[in-house]
Amino acid sequence: MAEEKAKRFIQSSDVTDGQAYCANFGAHKPGMSMAEVAEYYSKWAEDYEHDLSQDRYLGPSFACKAVSEEYPLTTTDRKSIRILDVACGTGFLGEKLKEEGFTYVDGLDPSDKMLDVARTKDSYTNLYCEFMSDATLPIENDKYSCVVVAGGMGEGHIPCAAVTEMIRIVQPGGYVIIVMREEYLTHVQEYKGRLEECFLKFENDGKWKRCSREVVPKYSFDNNGVIFKFRVC
Repeated sequence: MAEEKAKRFIQSSDVTDGQAYCANFGAHKPGMSMAEVAEYYSKWAEDYEHDLSQDRYLGPSFACKAVSEEYPLTTTDRKSIRILDVACGTGFLGEKLKEEGFTYVDGLDPSDKMLDVARTKDSYTNLYCEFMSDATLPIENDKYSCVVVAGGMGEGHIPCAAVTEMIRIVQPGGYVIIVMREEYLTHVQEYKGRLEECFLKFENDGKWKRCSREVVPKYSFDNNGVIFKFRVC
């Protein structure tokens, strides 16, 4: 299904858009391990920002808006908010959050080459070269006001079990915000019939409460996105 859609997009687009779509699809091929995905991103790091420019990829913009809505300037000192940008890549979201007045933003990504690019932007307080999974990160409990994931969900990317770790590092009353391609909920085997059930289980267990689920257009190329917001209990 995903491969057929990629072929249709490439055939119907101009050459540049088609190449960019193909590069992005390469990071989400079925069967890739997390280590293979990280290696792919390291090789892609040099061209990543060109291929996923804002006219093709709006994930960071949607994520920044979602975070800003929970910490409005009228009632919040944004300099006091601690944010972890999961799957930060080259730092698209970190730049946008800095522009909005958030000064304590850490980034986490398994690709060292992507982090090398992010480091040049001076948008992050700390950078972690780590996978987001169910393994315990070198981060203390309740450290962050908000964990945000923009584009980190997909084939071989963040597994369902990583939700436990996201909740652990967010303080009670803080937020977990996940922005992803909507079709991955049904096209990615790891998430199909599982991811939203996982979200619901944690809500039923009193770990967090869902604030919203919003479908947005043109998230990535011509694909819809979905924005999940949860408040940690």
